Amino acid sequence: MMKEAMLYEQLGKNEVSCNLCARRCIIRDGGVGFCLVRKNEGGKLYSLVYAKACSACVDPINKKPLSHFHPGSLVMSIATVGCNFRCRFCDNWVISQEKEIKGYNFPPEQVLKATIDNGCQGISYTYTEPTIFFEYAYDTATLAHKEGIFNTFVTNGYMTTEAVRTIAPVLDAATVDFKGGGDPDFYKEFSSVPSVEPIYASLKEMKQQGIHVEITNLILPKIGDNLETIQNLATWVKDNLGRDTPFHLLRFHPNYRLTEIPSTPLQTLEKACDLSKETGLNYVYMGNVPGHRFENTYCPNCKELLVKRFSFEIVKWNLTDDMRCSACGENIAIKGKYYPSGFSYSYTVI
Repeated sequence: MMKEAMLYEQLGKNEVSCNLCARRCIIRDGGVGFCLVRKNEGGKLYSLVYAKACSACVDPINKKPLSHFHPGSLVMSIATVGCNFRCRFCDNWVISQEKEIKGYNFPPEQVLKATIDNGCQGISYTYTEPTIFFEYAYDTATLAHKEGIFNTFVTNGYMTTEAVRTIAPVLDAATVDFKGGGDPDFYKEFSSVPSVEPIYASLKEMKQQGIHVEITNLILPKIGDNLETIQNLATWVKDNLGRDTPFHLLRFHPNYRLTEIPSTPLQTLEKACDLSKETGLNYVYMGNVPGHRFENTYCPNCKELLVKRFSFEIVKWNLTDDMRCSACGENIAIKGKYYPSGFSYSYTVI
C-alpha cells in the first residue's frame, strides 16, 4: 500500500523536495529518495512502506535503551525496511539496507490491537530509522495516544525540525543514537552523512517540544573512540539538553562491513563514562556490558544505589513512588511509573 507522504514540497516539472529527513532530497518523477522508500509519482511523493512491517516484537523498554522513562514497561517495537544512513557497522543491516520493499501487512489498527493484547504499555518505532516510515509511525502513534499508550522513537536524529514539530504531539520519548562521538568526519566516512549539525538542531527542537530524550553513543575502537570528542558530546548534551539527560555509552561488537574491528575494550568505555560524568551529567550509563556498575542508577546527591540492572532487567528498585531517592529524598529524573513485572527478554509478534 502506497500512502501520500507528509512534509514534501512540489517544485514544478514534477519534481519534489522531501522535507522529512535532513537530506531534503530533490526527487525527480519516477525516482526515489536516498532512503529508497519514498517515491515521486507524477509530482506527488509517496511512502512505499506504509503499514509494511518487516519486524514486530515485544521488547523491554530498557532495550531501546530508555532507562528514565516508564522503567520496566514493555513496548511493541515495529520497523519497516529502509534507512537514511549507510552505516558500515549497522547491526540491523539486513532490514535497514534492504533495497526491495518487503514486509507484512500490519496497519496501525492492528499494531494497536497487538500492543494491547500483548500487555504492552507503549509502542517503539525502532530497529531501522523511524523517520523514513514517518506516516506509518504518525498514524499509529495518534491511535495509540487515544488509548493512553505512549510512543517512543529510536532514531539517528537526522530529521528536520518540521518533522520533530509534526510528530511531537504524539511522541513521548526518543532515544537519539550518536556514533563515534558525533565526529563529522566519522559520519561522512562510515555512515555517508554529509553533516551532523541537523542532529543537534533536531535535539534542541525535541527539548523545546517537551519530548523526553536519552542519548546513546556507540564507541568504535580505533576509528570512533576519541575520548576528547566523546567528552565534548557529553558537554553539549549537558549544556543544551540538561544535566539530567541520560547518556549511554555503548560497546561496539563487530558487524556488517566492519568485522575486522574488535569489540570496544572495557577500559575505553570506563574512561569515557568517567570523563562524561566529569562534565556534570548526572546519569551516565554503559551499554552492552551486562552486570557492570555503569548499568545502574545512583543518586546524584548521596550516591545511593537506586536502580540495579543486569542487561535489560531491573533487579533492584530503591526509589519512592514519586521517584525520589529513598535515602536522601533527592528528586530523580525518571518519567512515568515503574512496572516491576516487565519481561527482560524480547519475543516476536510477526
